[in-house]
Amino acid sequence: MATASDPVKDLADEPVDHRFKGLPPDAQADGLTVGQLAAQRRDLHTGGFTTPVLTLDADALEHNLTALGTYAARHGLAFAPHGKTCMAPQLFRRQLDHGAWGITVAMPHQARVCRAFGIRTIFLANELVDAPALRWVADELAADPGFRFVCYVDSVRGVELMDAALRGHDATLDVVLELGAGAEGRTGIRTDAECQAVAEAVAASPALRLAGVAGYEATMPGADADTVRAWLRRLTALAADLDKQGLFTGTGLDEVIVSAGGSEWFDAVAEVFAEIPQLSLPVLPLLRSGAYVSHDHGWYSGLTPFNRVPEEGGLLPAFRLWTQVVSRPTPGQAFVNAGKRDIAYDLGLPEVLAVRSARDGVERTAAGIRVTKLSDQHAWIETDADATPLEVGDQVSLGMAHPCTIFEKWPLIPVVEDDGTVTDYVRTFF
Repeated sequence: MATASDPVKDLADEPVDHRFKGLPPDAQADGLTVGQLAAQRRDLHTGGFTTPVLTLDADALEHNLTALGTYAARHGLAFAPHGKTCMAPQLFRRQLDHGAWGITVAMPHQARVCRAFGIRTIFLANELVDAPALRWVADELAADPGFRFVCYVDSVRGVELMDAALRGHDATLDVVLELGAGAEGRTGIRTDAECQAVAEAVAASPALRLAGVAGYEATMPGADADTVRAWLRRLTALAADLDKQGLFTGTGLDEVIVSAGGSEWFDAVAEVFAEIPQLSLPVLPLLRSGAYVSHDHGWYSGLTPFNRVPEEGGLLPAFRLWTQVVSRPTPGQAFVNAGKRDIAYDLGLPEVLAVRSARDGVERTAAGIRVTKLSDQHAWIETDADATPLEVGDQVSLGMAHPCTIFEKWPLIPVVEDDGTVTDYVRTFF
């Protein structure tokens, strides 16, 4: 009998070719697969890689995966990391190996990627009203009794559209009420009366089952510790109120989902979720942080709750973008060969981390060197008079903010050990 294929492991069989930026051209010429290239354990700087090339630090990656898995377990939280951050099935597998309950996504195509790579539990943090996507979910549920799918609902009209799309399909869709994070937040129900109306609409639909409540606190304008905790307590009170009405019982549920928490306020989520009163069914307190997996330079590094509770652990920035100086037109100016096509810039310009000399291969700290602007394919660099020496041919490593928009620009990312050895490649699907 043939052994069933593992789609995550099968990624190693992809050919190395022009689709993947920064990889050694000779690897394609030699007909290597990704797995064969990884087995060669090439050096990032001497093994034929071209610039720009994005890398993930192997030790930082493992540290971060462990840190949030341990944090969630310590606080009794189930964990469904937001997969839209990395869209990397290899990292999904590692997150599950570190104890994750499932994977969160935002869009139907992301759910399809998850299913293609064997994810059995998906939490879609959005109201799903696209009829073809709903029918696809229903077919997946019908075909695989072990598959669990949960999505938001935040309107009576949404319930109507879901019900219409699922009519005639042999599946029941689990939904959670999305509570809006404040009057000016993003999506979600604003008032108690609307929550009641939507919950009753779900209860009346033969195609839907009310599985809990959820939301995302970081979209609240001016969010701070007090407002976030107040909103979280409103969320848990909503779960208790719906339970008192009997809306979770008699539906075949094993537990009530209460879910929140990105990468900025998981300490508040842990605190408030520990206060959830006993309901008629067990509660699944579900955290959904995603950016932690790689962390970053400049945004989440300043917002992570571990800054407030350092005794609980910490995260390490895992990304480095290696670029090369291709022009040094004036003593105070330089240009490297990476720009908006390669660099995340929606939450700030990149930080110059180091300079690696093309003359002697020595890596030095980047004192007095900064990025001031980005073009499509160039970063504009300004240098002080007493800056670290910088000349054409030198490599410059950059740290960037916002993991979501870093991952999406790179379909295959080398994973690098401290000594520069490339040991693996992470494939993304955006």
